Parts: sequence; C-alpha cells; structure tokens
Amino acid sequence: MAKVTPCPEPFSLQTNPADLEDLRARLRMTRWADAPEGAGWSAGAELGYLRELTDYWMNGFDWPTQEKAMGRLSHFRVRLVGFQDGYVHFVHVRAAKPSQTTLPLILCHGWPDSFWRYLKVIPLLTNPGAYGGDPADAFDVVVPDMPGFGYSDRPRRHVLNSMEVADLWAELMDVLGYGQFGAAGGDMGSHVSRFLALNHSARLVAVHRMDAGLPRFAGDPQKLTAEERHWMESAAKWAASEGAYAAMHSTKPQTAAFGLNDSPVGLAAWIVEKLRGWSDCGGEIGRSYTKDEILTNIMIYWLTETIGSSMRTYRANAAIPAEQYTRRVEVPSGFSLFRGDVILPPHAWLKRVANVVRITEPPRGGHFAPFEEPELYAQELRDFFRPYRIRV
Repeated sequence: MAKVTPCPEPFSLQTNPADLEDLRARLRMTRWADAPEGAGWSAGAELGYLRELTDYWMNGFDWPTQEKAMGRLSHFRVRLVGFQDGYVHFVHVRAAKPSQTTLPLILCHGWPDSFWRYLKVIPLLTNPGAYGGDPADAFDVVVPDMPGFGYSDRPRRHVLNSMEVADLWAELMDVLGYGQFGAAGGDMGSHVSRFLALNHSARLVAVHRMDAGLPRFAGDPQKLTAEERHWMESAAKWAASEGAYAAMHSTKPQTAAFGLNDSPVGLAAWIVEKLRGWSDCGGEIGRSYTKDEILTNIMIYWLTETIGSSMRTYRANAAIPAEQYTRRVEVPSGFSLFRGDVILPPHAWLKRVANVVRITEPPRGGHFAPFEEPELYAQELRDFFRPYRIRV
C-alpha cells in the first residue's frame, strides 16, 4: 500500500448558534456556591469577581466578534501519523517579507490555554517591520494546539505526553516543509520545546523557554549551589500550597472533568484563578487581561469541550520516566524569566540542565507573558534567535 502523505487543509472557526443558546441558559441557571465572608481570592476563585464576569458573559460579551477576529489568522488542520485519533489544528502564518534568513518557529502552548496564548505575538513575529522592528527578524510562525486542547481533536485511546507531542510537532514541521526550525514555549510548552531539543536536535537551530519546570534532581544536594537548594525548597513549598490542581490533574482528572465540562461558571473559576495567580497583575486580573480576552480563552475550552482532555495530559506526563527529566539539552538554549512568573529558577540551575547561551529577566510579565506583554515577548524571541538565522 502506498504511503499517504499528511496534507494540511484550511480550517474555519464556526460556532453553532445552538451552542451559544445552551451556554446562555446554563449561565442563567447557575447555582452559586457560597463563600466565607472576607475570603477574597485566598481560598480560590473569588465569588464577587465571578458574578461580575458572568454578568458580562451573558450581557456584554460578543463571541462572534472574537471568533471572527481569531479567524483572520490562517488556520489549518491535518491528520498526522503520530496522532491516530483525529486532526491537529494549527495556525500557520508566513513572514510578511520572506528572505533567505526567515526562520521557521514553532510556538508551544501550555495549560490552561491553547493557541490563544500567542494570538497577540503572531503579527509582531511575522511582520516586525509593521511594528517598528527590523523586517530581517521576521519568522514563519506555526502555533499548533496539542491534541485535547483548543481545536485539535481529543485523544480517544492514547493521551500523548509532552515527549510524544514533541515528536508530533517535529512531524508537523516536516509536513510543512521545514527541515530546520526554532522552538519556543512556556509551561507545558516549555517541556515540549525541551523534548524537541533533546530528541530532534539535528533539526532545531535553537530553543527558547520561559521556565525550567519544577526541579528534578537525583544527585547529591550538596553538589548544588546554595541558591539552587533554596529554589528547590521554595518549589516544594509552592507545590504544597498551590499545586493541588496539578496533583488532581495527574491522578484523578476525570472526576473534576464532569463538573467543569457541565458548568461554564465552574470552568471559568478553574481557569480564571490561574490567570490571576500566575500573571504579573498584582492581584488585579484586569491589569493583565480584559474580560473579552479572558472569556475568549474560556470559550475555546467550553465550545471544544477540552477541559477534561487537557487535564488528562498531566496524567500522561506524570508517567514519563524520571530519567527523561535529567537529560541535558545541548541545543543552544535561551531563557526569558519574566518577573511575575512562578518558581523562577536560578541561573546556575539553567546552566546545569541546558547549553545556555542567553538568560534575560524582562521587567514585566508573568506566566502568560506572550499574552500579557506581547511586545516584550516578541522582542525576546527576535533577539535570541537572530544569531541562528544564517543559512536556515
């Protein structure tokens, strides 16, 4: 039998009006949980803010306008050998003024988001000249949704872990005709980018990451610097006080999925709390995102019913052999440590685990910096990848 080459096809974002009617009915029928007086955000999502957001969701939010705006990008879907359960959705925007040094770049998202994370930076990266940058810094940008996230199909049989997603993205870039390319990501996308660099090093010219994940070290702690040991202690404390969501995702994600997939306010609470807690907003979520932006992220999860499948990816990642996390990345690596992110690693640790050629500490931005501070993030990528554009 002849081998069938995967062929991307155009994809349109189009919501069934009946789904919006169902959503409005569910919002109107919300049975609100009570909250201790004066609790604020200390015990989780804050009741007053959720009521305010829900009121706007019902009476002010214009999803068709948001969907149309996202639809102006070039969307595609493709069946890949590495994912047998359906289609992978991706955005693919080529450089406005391509040249011999135009660099293909794959951007890897995390949780709780999707291609949404990079909506604001795509034009800055593909057409820098239109935004005061150097046209020579342009990229061909590819932003895929991981299986079970966004508009990619949900895995029915085997949930892909970050290492397998990296293999899938290498296949996608091959299908698109990119022999060599750069990769960048944060959160779960940082792990995907790392595995791209580890397992497809001949194809990666360089890799840029926003974090190093939670620390994993099997050696003698005394061989670590004092700063590294302090960071590990801080990470353990953070996991104990803030990491219950990840423990649940990694062990029993299906239990919570039933409620989150059924209740739009429950879904909003699960996502909004992380957007607020992980962003450089000083506790005021409106400093980093408008309500339209927040609800657009939530709507992608709601309409695609991917909250359960996205959480199951944590469980798949928990089963990755421990030795995979101790491998050193030899591909040239850059890190942008945005000040508002969680568990910022010391430089000594980054140099221990990767061939670091550049570390920066931007003055603003947090875990979702590509969305919070798109201009800063785009400039970080332009500056880091500039030396690796020759003869790509």
